[in-house]
Amino acid sequence: MVFVTGGSGLVGSFLIPALVGRGLMVRAMYRKQVPAIEAAEVVEWVEGDVRDSTLLKTSLEGVSHVFHCAGLVSYAPQDEEALLQVNVEGTAAVVDACLERPGLRLCQVSSVAALGGAVVGAEEASVSLMPQVLDEKAKWDLGAEHGAYATSKYLAELEVWRGISEGLSAIMVNPSVILGPADWNRSSTRLFRYAWEQHNFYTPGNINVVDVRDVVDMMLHLALDSDTSGERYVLNGGTLPLKEFLSRAAACFGKKPPAVAVPDWAAETIWRLEHVRSVLTGARPLITKDTARAGRRPVVYSADKVQRATGRSFRSLQETIEWCCRELVGSEITK
Repeated sequence: MVFVTGGSGLVGSFLIPALVGRGLMVRAMYRKQVPAIEAAEVVEWVEGDVRDSTLLKTSLEGVSHVFHCAGLVSYAPQDEEALLQVNVEGTAAVVDACLERPGLRLCQVSSVAALGGAVVGAEEASVSLMPQVLDEKAKWDLGAEHGAYATSKYLAELEVWRGISEGLSAIMVNPSVILGPADWNRSSTRLFRYAWEQHNFYTPGNINVVDVRDVVDMMLHLALDSDTSGERYVLNGGTLPLKEFLSRAAACFGKKPPAVAVPDWAAETIWRLEHVRSVLTGARPLITKDTARAGRRPVVYSADKVQRATGRSFRSLQETIEWCCRELVGSEITK
């Protein structure tokens, strides 16, 4: 039996059918409603909160592997406490539950945000910086300013390292921006919605992305086909300018691509105004300090380690973008 948290999320919704396809029994945790995914009818669904220690302990009965995919991705100031609750407290609860069952193996879905590095301040707004290459050896700079999301993923990793030090067999994967056809009001799929709606503006900078199918393939190999423990693996399919990504997506949709770059000084002004509006009205900001500065310093995440470990390569970015656009157009999302 395999247990999956975050069964209704992007990674979980692709991981679960892949596990069933391997002939494995799956028990999955969800919130609000069971996702409409392939093989959902043969899954044992558990509704609940990933911080519920009692529920987790019960859910792990008869389980040999745990894929901890549940997590919150947000850059809104209102979600800082929720990020700590879901990403850190939730991971701590999963680790504790796993430790009570010797022999159980954990695969934690982290993020490249937990690697640290690429921290950019306002004073660097107009500075042209050389690309920074980061891999699994990157060190978290405790003295630097990090966003709430990145901090929560770093602290969540510390919980897994704690479990490993206490004898837990575990690995972590650090994906970049995960692309897949899903609800485009959430997470990375909003990038495709932005292209579909033919917005005219874009922010300069690069984006690192990876196909959700590659994320699942790598996780299955690392967690099920290997007994390596105490390692983390960067999952990144490639890097390209955000303008190019949006232009490719727009072309696949038959839409007009963005054409006007938002200068750094303007982005710095906008996020401050949005922060004030958010504080006064309670509404979520359209742009935050983290999103305004994301990609300002060119960063490339190296996935050489996972490719050596698995013998697998990543799909081309064009294939991934075309697949996502095709699936989104064929769904009810774009109607």
